[in-house]
Amino acid sequence: MDLILVLTAVLGAFVGFSLGLTGGGGAIFAVPILVYGLGVPTREAVGISLLTVGSTALVGFVQRARRGMVEFPTGLLFALAGMFGAPIGARLADYIPEPLLLTIFAGLMFLIAVRMWIKANERSANLPIIDNDNAGPTCRRDPEGRLRLTSQCALLLGVVGLSTGVLTGMFGVGGGFIIVPALVSFACMGMQRAIGTSLLIITLVSLSGTTSHIVAGKELSLQTAGLFTAGSLVGLFIGSWLAQRMAGPTLQRVFAISIVLVASYVILRNLTQ
Repeated sequence: MDLILVLTAVLGAFVGFSLGLTGGGGAIFAVPILVYGLGVPTREAVGISLLTVGSTALVGFVQRARRGMVEFPTGLLFALAGMFGAPIGARLADYIPEPLLLTIFAGLMFLIAVRMWIKANERSANLPIIDNDNAGPTCRRDPEGRLRLTSQCALLLGVVGLSTGVLTGMFGVGGGFIIVPALVSFACMGMQRAIGTSLLIITLVSLSGTTSHIVAGKELSLQTAGLFTAGSLVGLFIGSWLAQRMAGPTLQRVFAISIVLVASYVILRNLTQ
């Protein structure tokens, strides 16, 4: 029993490490780790993942907010839309058989990995704060670096935020793999500020998803969730420390390879069961 408790904390640390390293994308590992590493049922794993990811993202958000790496108006708009989407995703997951849900999840992981690998060499991966010269197709910034939140820009960020919320509720992921590229591409942010703002969004959207999970009366082991979260918080600090010493493209490539390996394992397990 003691070994299981230690393993829970260690595996949680891996999720937190990835979260701190990439600014949210590490949450993609939580459900596969809980299901295959700890034997947690898929739907319960989604709830634990939401609680862990939200708690860990909150700590990371506070860290980065103190350094001025969070853009609150943009983040809150994105998060508000995501908080509406999370309960919708949680409800949709109830109608999908668990093996199919995991297979769809693995397919999503492959798409994320391919996108991250392709984007690794883009200039935005090295931008530290704001990219005033990067004018998105809908959103632009003024000379002082403030986002011009026009109706079209707000609608675009809201739609992407809603989609992220649906994925969060359905799969228990934070959505950082969508949020960070969206903030860089559409809100003209540099990678570091996008990561900080992403952690704010993940905190709020995960809170909405966790609340929906509990209100629906779904299983949620507090012991497993507590240990997994505690380990994740330790991993977060290590990942954040390392992220400051690695180049953006290197982070994205390493993360993409890790996602492919985990997704391949999920597919293999589904085929053999």
